[in-house]
Amino acid sequence: MEKKGYLGDILIIIAGLFWGSMGIFVRHLNDLGFSSIQVACLRLTTAGILFALILLIKDRKGFKIALRDIPLFLALGLVSILFFTCCYFTAIRLMTMSTAAILLYTSPIWVMVLAIIFLKEKFTIQKLIALILAFAGCVLVSGFGGKVTVVGILVGLGSGLGYGLYSIFGTFALKKYSPYTVTCYTFLIAGLGSIFVSNPVDLISKIFAVENMPALFGFVLLTAIVTAVIPFLLYTLGLNMTTAGKAAVLATVEPAAATLFGFFVMKETVGPVAIAGILLVFAAIIVLSLRKKEA
Repeated sequence: MEKKGYLGDILIIIAGLFWGSMGIFVRHLNDLGFSSIQVACLRLTTAGILFALILLIKDRKGFKIALRDIPLFLALGLVSILFFTCCYFTAIRLMTMSTAAILLYTSPIWVMVLAIIFLKEKFTIQKLIALILAFAGCVLVSGFGGKVTVVGILVGLGSGLGYGLYSIFGTFALKKYSPYTVTCYTFLIAGLGSIFVSNPVDLISKIFAVENMPALFGFVLLTAIVTAVIPFLLYTLGLNMTTAGKAAVLATVEPAAATLFGFFVMKETVGPVAIAGILLVFAAIIVLSLRKKEA
């Protein structure tokens, strides 16, 4: 059982590392003229199709879900993934990227509170310490400053809530369905929903305006695989082996990974404060792993 738990932790951490590379892909698509919401639409829709293909190969029976569970999958796709994406990109537009990132990573707080209420998870001193370390690390990694608005704060907190709800809704869904079924329906629904908020006419015109369309499709496919299919599948598999609260804290490795990707790939500078933040995030992960040994 302990090995299974450690495997879940490792899968979630690896998922966070993959999510950390998202900025590289989003920045390139932004440079091609696509808005952030349109990038999200391309990513979610492509990922939904890929997840459907995976489920088709892995287990065709996995497409069968009970009618009474449709609201649960609508919640996963629309209330969690699509809502979080729209809120996050809106927060980036209204405030600085670092401020939006900090508000996004209030998600472990939302998850732990909701998990205690709805999933009856225990709140321990180890979880509290890990939560404080992880959030402090995210603040240091992202930096804090720039313009702050009331609306921006609200949508930023909304992004954290939506991001965290994936762990809550996902925990309920995984009690009845495989991780492949959960991720497939989540992204198909999120992808369909994203089409309505991405200004589809403008999106299509921008796609046809790109000179090298095959290269664009190849890059979008790579974006979906690296930033959605692999990490969400790993995270959902890991969530099936650990608690929602712990998974949310482990996933905070993402901003630390994003900072490292920025340094090594995008040649961005990383100061001592950001390095301290990265160390705090990893310290939070260590605290959670020590808790398992004590158990």
